[in-house]
Amino acid sequence: MSKKSEGNKLKEKLGFSFEHIAGRKPEDIEKAQEFCEGYKAFMNASKTERECCAYVQQLAEAEGYTCFEPGKTYKAGERTYFINRGKNIILVTFGKRPLEEGVRFNIAHIDSPRLDLKPFPLYEKDEIAYLKTHYYGGIRKYQWGTIPLAMHGVIMLKDGTKVTLCVGEEEDDPKFVVSDLLPHLAAKQNKRPLNEGLRGEELNIIIGNIPYQDEDVSEKFKLTVLQLLNERFGMTEQDFTRAEIEMVPAVKAADIGLDRSLVGAYGQDDKVCAYTAVMAAFEIRKPEYTTVTVLTDKEEIGSEGNTGMASSALTDFIEDLCEPVSARPREVYRHSVCLSSDVNAAYDPTFADVFDKRNSCLLGHGPVLTKYTGARGKSGSNDASAETMARVIACMEREGVCWQIGELGKVDEGGGGTIALFMGNRNVDTVDLGVPVLAMHAPFEITSKLDIYHTYKAFCAFYKE
Repeated sequence: MSKKSEGNKLKEKLGFSFEHIAGRKPEDIEKAQEFCEGYKAFMNASKTERECCAYVQQLAEAEGYTCFEPGKTYKAGERTYFINRGKNIILVTFGKRPLEEGVRFNIAHIDSPRLDLKPFPLYEKDEIAYLKTHYYGGIRKYQWGTIPLAMHGVIMLKDGTKVTLCVGEEEDDPKFVVSDLLPHLAAKQNKRPLNEGLRGEELNIIIGNIPYQDEDVSEKFKLTVLQLLNERFGMTEQDFTRAEIEMVPAVKAADIGLDRSLVGAYGQDDKVCAYTAVMAAFEIRKPEYTTVTVLTDKEEIGSEGNTGMASSALTDFIEDLCEPVSARPREVYRHSVCLSSDVNAAYDPTFADVFDKRNSCLLGHGPVLTKYTGARGKSGSNDASAETMARVIACMEREGVCWQIGELGKVDEGGGGTIALFMGNRNVDTVDLGVPVLAMHAPFEITSKLDIYHTYKAFCAFYKE
């Protein structure tokens, strides 16, 4: 073996690089495969925020969590959950230390880009029945044409009955689709900018093509659909105005690659962080500090509304936690640490020109710490402090977690935000930590199983701090 030069010794001592997990910890390959079987089941059952909330509630109750009781004094090791309007769930494990010494927040969002139905969506045109949609979140509209879609949601009937619907997920269920032009007739469409390949008002869902058998009635194709909806769900056309119906890709989570190293699924932004956060919360039973795991809504549209992080919902809940022990919420926030558990864009060699590779996250290198997000001059960013970065890195390294650093592309290429600034505004030390994702916001996103597993390990390490 050749002797190392002085320069190489110095480089080894002073330099640093992030390695692929499989090279550093090959024993984790099998562990990651096993861990992601539960993750894929979670993804298939949690395509909407309501479904995710209900699924996590079921898992939490099996782990010994009980419904939160305001006014009750909880002891160290006790576990409780709180649900806000069926779209947020908060999991708490009480720690040994008083609340005023701070808590460990871990917050992920469970909403994802999709097509929502408009309030009055059903119409027919030239013997085809359609549903009008209004897209939710940052989608690339052309990606939503000609893929099988499923219908999820809730309908409040006029008599007050709440009906849950899910059509398109079972193998023999009908699917739904947005049509697109054949290439033979697309000369004009091909001249459109890419972001107008399909326009918002062209994202119309095909829902039927059989006329109602009555020569005297108008809108026969629409009426057939109304009849089927009434027979199955008891609804009338007016009930659309009292409904939340979401169209999502009718695809199951799947292994990607011959080596099964990756997971493909709809909605991994940000349910991949939600699942790993929940599993870590279940793992830590007697924490030093109280752990507060929050799955929130509306991040994809700015976190506004009473189920988003801009609302007072979490603030109110912390006040309810503090009241029985006479703790001051401002002291809780001041001494707390928060992981804004959100994904980042994985470096994509096919589109390398929009990334700064030295400061991008790579598949298989572990969860990515994102010091700041925002756009261009860090607009709309939390920008974590050096102290917060050091604290989170230290807890991961103590537990042997492989991690990396990353930004969301080159400085002037665009940008994006997370919920980190909302926790920073509450005077909580906050940093983003999550899984790198390829094809983020597409109907089918790609992640690394090793990254998912080490994100879970990172969250466990954080809760042990």
